[in-house]
Amino acid sequence: MRIPVVAANWKMHKTVSEACAFVDTFLPLVRDVTDCTVVLCPPFTALHAVSQKLRGTSVALGAQNLFWREQGAFTGEISPLMLRDVGCTFVIVGHSERRGRFGKPEPELEDPQLRSVFGETDTSVNRKVHAALAHDLTPVVCVGETLVERTAGQTDSVIAAQLRGALASLNAAQITRVVIAYEPVWAIGTGKVCDASEANRVCGLIRHLIGEQFGDAAQQVRILYGGSITPDNIAELAVQEHIDGGLVGGASLKPDSFAAIVKAAAAAKA
Repeated sequence: MRIPVVAANWKMHKTVSEACAFVDTFLPLVRDVTDCTVVLCPPFTALHAVSQKLRGTSVALGAQNLFWREQGAFTGEISPLMLRDVGCTFVIVGHSERRGRFGKPEPELEDPQLRSVFGETDTSVNRKVHAALAHDLTPVVCVGETLVERTAGQTDSVIAAQLRGALASLNAAQITRVVIAYEPVWAIGTGKVCDASEANRVCGLIRHLIGEQFGDAAQQVRILYGGSITPDNIAELAVQEHIDGGLVGGASLKPDSFAAIVKAAAAAKA
């Protein structure tokens, strides 16, 4: 049985004091939750403080990004070694907002040169996956199509290409340590939610594609859904056969909201 994962991606939200206040309120709300891996992914600036708050609890700490080198002249980057040192055990890799596949483009990000600063390639995502695994970090690898791609009937081919790129050169033992998050770009932060049956279909496709490359190990891979998850829709999503939890954005910023999502996801898989 795959233990579900529910991860909070706070993106560029919360100061250190705000993050600590969240944890103080959140932990008592999920004290009785079992058989569910809960992950908090605060901004880099709050990782140390949140790590201290999570000591002795079952809630894991994750980062929102990493670089694939341990050290060097890479201004502004964070290495997997640094993440482990601060207490991280998870890291998000290849989120659409890092790939430059924005669901809600900001005007200042429309400039192609500026977008390329944010955009990751399949090669860089793959390097980050390997670096995470080499340092005992669980990579949460994000894949997903844009609205243009979905409308054009390209969802499956886009997902397949992203998976091939992200998982290149891994072996069957390594793939069981990877978490995949299906996040349709058009549903991120828009209030639009992918129909639960369609989300399950795509997550099933992801498992099938992983199985083609890695065999039975695919049955151990946890596949999450992400994209405008709320306490009201998580149960319908989490009960689906191929959905093993969620990567939660905006609804993870309030402790009561995120706790409700965690509890509903855990109950759906109980």
